[in-house]
Amino acid sequence: MYIIKVKGKAKIPDYIQLRDENFVLIAYFRADRPLKDLHRYGLEGKETELAAVIEGLAFGKLQKLELV
Repeated sequence: MYIIKVKGKAKIPDYIQLRDENFVLIAYFRADRPLKDLHRYGLEGKETELAAVIEGLAFGKLQKLELV
């Protein structure tokens, strides 16, 4: 799974995209509220780790998501 942070403009907020191994979009949510319905993406119980990754993520940089 891959993660990317997308910069919003004006009234559009910043967003987080989760993509699968083929780079197909599987999740799209606001960066300021990322920890909702994570069970849908197989990330239940990893809220703290995901929040830390999102905080340190640079805008527009695709990164492999590896949560332990």
